[in-house]
Amino acid sequence: MVSTPTPVCNFGWRAAPFDLPGVDGKRHSLASARGPNGLLVMFICNHCPYVKAVIHRIVRDTRELAGLGVGSIAIMANDPTDYPEDSWDNMVRMAREFAFPFPYVLDATQAVAKAYGAVCTPDFFGFDAGLGLQYRGRLDASRKDTAPADARRDLFEAMKDIATTGQGPREQVPSIGCSIKWRE
Repeated sequence: MVSTPTPVCNFGWRAAPFDLPGVDGKRHSLASARGPNGLLVMFICNHCPYVKAVIHRIVRDTRELAGLGVGSIAIMANDPTDYPEDSWDNMVRMAREFAFPFPYVLDATQAVAKAYGAVCTPDFFGFDAGLGLQYRGRLDASRKDTAPADARRDLFEAMKDIATTGQGPREQVPSIGCSIKWRE
């Protein structure tokens, strides 16, 4: 398990289109996932300890962001061959267990992860209403352990600003997590 930080935000980069199957039995696209005030695209998986440490907070924050007109979607792009916990059946189980308020979709070809330049789980991409990138940072100070309850909610605060002003913070702390498990 290699810890990998995300690159700095490429402000204004346009969200790449996608059309992926969700664990809810539906297909989800860029158009269907976006909200009127923005979109949060998250690359997550089931096995990563960094994701496990914050999954409750991801669910909390995306619920609150929906109320601000920000849509959210989680994409699982890992090759489950060596990581069976990332299988489709386990994706379905995880989405149900945590009552995901967002679509959880599979990028089986890894083409979407490559188009976004995703490097780790979790990897967050916060887009404005016009789908220009405004945030590429961390959820909060959590790592493999959950940060204290009073930790600053970096992602939530950034997306709240994006929803209301269209601008993300100029200073962003990179997310860190397990590297994407690429197919050979």
